[in-house]
Amino acid sequence: MNKSMHVITMYILSHLGFMFFVYPDNVISSTEEGHWVPILVGCIVHLLVIWTYMKGLSYFPGKNIIEIYSKAGRIASLLFLGPAALYIVGMIIVMIRAFSEIMTIVFLSNTPLWAIMAVKIGIMIYIASKGGEAIFRIGILIALLFLPVVMIMFFSSFQNVDWRYLFPLLTKDFSFLTRRSFYESFFAFGGGFLFLGFAQPHFSYSSKRVLISVLCVIPFFFLAAYVPLLTFGHATANTLHYPYIVTMDSVHVNWLMFDRLTMFFLLSLDAFLMLFLGLMLWMAICISKRYLPLFKSYHLGAISIIIFCVCLMIPEWEVVEKLFWWIAVLRIYVFLTVPISILLLGLRSKGKGIRKSA
Repeated sequence: MNKSMHVITMYILSHLGFMFFVYPDNVISSTEEGHWVPILVGCIVHLLVIWTYMKGLSYFPGKNIIEIYSKAGRIASLLFLGPAALYIVGMIIVMIRAFSEIMTIVFLSNTPLWAIMAVKIGIMIYIASKGGEAIFRIGILIALLFLPVVMIMFFSSFQNVDWRYLFPLLTKDFSFLTRRSFYESFFAFGGGFLFLGFAQPHFSYSSKRVLISVLCVIPFFFLAAYVPLLTFGHATANTLHYPYIVTMDSVHVNWLMFDRLTMFFLLSLDAFLMLFLGLMLWMAICISKRYLPLFKSYHLGAISIIIFCVCLMIPEWEVVEKLFWWIAVLRIYVFLTVPISILLLGLRSKGKGIRKSA
């Protein structure tokens, strides 16, 4: 049964969930002018990667990437699924640690960091334990509840923009390609596409509709970086860790009875993030159960304990920034090799089918 809406909703929520945090900081730090250029490069690469990924998956109807790589052999599984599993777990660790710190800064300053992380991991475990079908269905409910709030808060963030900060529009060179922050910005692109290879056989979907949803999300990547730039200017925005969150904190809406929009914005994004983290954990468990069949019933608890322990071992934000870079290397590998390998395996499978029919 075609369930494109569930898959599209998950794609939109997962990207909206984390594009407003470190992504604006990465883009602003990557260049002094013409910020739309690195954003456009990232979006084009993202679009090409997703098209390649779904084109490869189309050759294996009703199969997920675990089944595809398993059929290709152990070497293929080790080369592609192994790094993908490590990347998924690494992303979960960094996202839980980073977002927990944001919450302590914004509105939970007296709450211990370990307590916030424990609650988040507990919610993530509960979501992952329900399985893939339930997670995709929960996505529809969360979108109905929180997406309108996020959209209202998002458009309210234009309140203090100064359009003169839009200039200069052109960049003198492509020096951003040599800066680490540009490659770290792919954090916003690199995590939200892998689940497309896990949706089947639970949910089939139209590749064309997913690509349309990608095009609909792309403007938000530009605005997530440009709203802080147009509000503070590059010189000031470049000094902020979370430019978009600070921008939201400066917005005042007269008709709203609450003083701080940031709290509602963060709580809504937190719902998106928890759903996405639950999905990522479920994906990691699917991989581990396939290739580590012993103690299948303990995989969820074991991976979660490892994640919590590693989060506790991260003492300060400087270590989180280092982890972002270490994971960026793994992300680029997964971002490029998984879609290309799936496409090549699909073309090989199609070639074998043609030879058999001949």
